[in-house]
Amino acid sequence: MMESRATYAVPAEEFRCTMSVLNSRFIATLAPAFTIEDAKGFIARIRAEFADATHNVPAYLIGGGESVAAHCSDDGEPSGTAGRPALAVLKGSGLGDAAVVITRYFGGTKLGTGGLVRAYQDAVRLVVANAPRAEKRCVHLLLLETPYSFLERLRRLVPSDQGLILEEAFGAQVTMTIQLPVEGLESFQTALSELSNGKLHTEVMETRQVLVQVNL
Repeated sequence: MMESRATYAVPAEEFRCTMSVLNSRFIATLAPAFTIEDAKGFIARIRAEFADATHNVPAYLIGGGESVAAHCSDDGEPSGTAGRPALAVLKGSGLGDAAVVITRYFGGTKLGTGGLVRAYQDAVRLVVANAPRAEKRCVHLLLLETPYSFLERLRRLVPSDQGLILEEAFGAQVTMTIQLPVEGLESFQTALSELSNGKLHTEVMETRQVLVQVNL
């Protein structure tokens, strides 16, 4: 299995869209899911919320890029008309770590095989097109102690490298906790050295993955 990309889009939050096709109502709910257990829990919750629905069709992708675990189910719809079309749209959306459930309330008119495929595809397209997105990024948590004389310049420097100041503790010096993209560490350290004439240094406390909302 190939290693997944360090950065890829994921749903920023749970999001829902509704549409109607020949009196049948389709409710697509999309959510971030970082493990198979997350996805299964989300699916169970949506099925409980819409327990009176005709169908609750799930699909999910765990991971991103070239390395994903995928699953779908037709949940009682004719074989191949619901889960696989929904999963195909999810795979083509550019999202990873995503789970979707398409809830259907039958409206009395049969849609036929082709109509069902289109309806489930369109429901997923609608929710992934409108849901807010975030990026899963690998970041360092940095610890930096600085004299007060450098504080304002550091407050301007950190955002220039796509960093974020998480905390400032004020004592004899200012202790800053900074979140910085992994790929920006070298340039930040160079700029920090230039700013302070080599007096300031950072310590990497932790490396982890976080969600950063993006505007598309």
